[in-house]
Amino acid sequence: MSISKKEISFLSSLAHKKYRDAAGLFVVEGEKMVGEALRSGFSVENVYKRDEIGDQAMDRITSLSSPSPVLATVRKPDGLLLDAPAIPKRGLFLGLDGIRDPGNLGTILRIADWFGVDAVYASLDTVDLFNPKVVQATMGAIFRVRFHYTSLPALCKAVKGNGGQVYGTFLDGENMYEKALDPGVESPSLILVGNESNGISASVAAEVTERLFIPPYPPDDPGSESLNAAVATALTVAEFRRRGR
Repeated sequence: MSISKKEISFLSSLAHKKYRDAAGLFVVEGEKMVGEALRSGFSVENVYKRDEIGDQAMDRITSLSSPSPVLATVRKPDGLLLDAPAIPKRGLFLGLDGIRDPGNLGTILRIADWFGVDAVYASLDTVDLFNPKVVQATMGAIFRVRFHYTSLPALCKAVKGNGGQVYGTFLDGENMYEKALDPGVESPSLILVGNESNGISASVAAEVTERLFIPPYPPDDPGSESLNAAVATALTVAEFRRRGR
């Protein structure tokens, strides 16, 4: 299989959001990830193998520090942006408020996949789902987790309109382990995850019905000021799932 200079240039351009948006494509790298893409409902456009196109060509199209044996271009799914978010009458959901670190977003999708979160919603200023670093960090969860960009205040209102609760973690919240939590069995429950530096924004915080706090140990002598966004997500979702057992 040969690959032209024009095709190499095009594939390299997909490292940038504006070109991904224009083409409607994103890149997946690695045997496991490409295998996940091929088994998913996503449309795989092309597959490039290093032993077919050569080491030099793969070096030029990869976004990884060490080029993988295989790379694929995948069509972005429809319906990623929701103007008017609708929420089911029950279920556990995540709302991501301005997550900017690609590794955090990818890890949060892995957490959502592991714990069977029903859908993940993100504010419009959250990092692009198809950023190569996000895609790699999901380890395949990108093909299994329902994900949408939307207005989080509108999403919170939809949850409350269906009789659900909107949870957020705050330093002045109530101890998560001592508080009654609704795991989303009878009504929708939305867990908000704030920006890495600024936490949950004021407009979104105004919609929170339950303010939670993840206590440190020992409680009177915390070491770090706060937890990483993905770590806090894992602890919170795990506790909600434990309550639902």
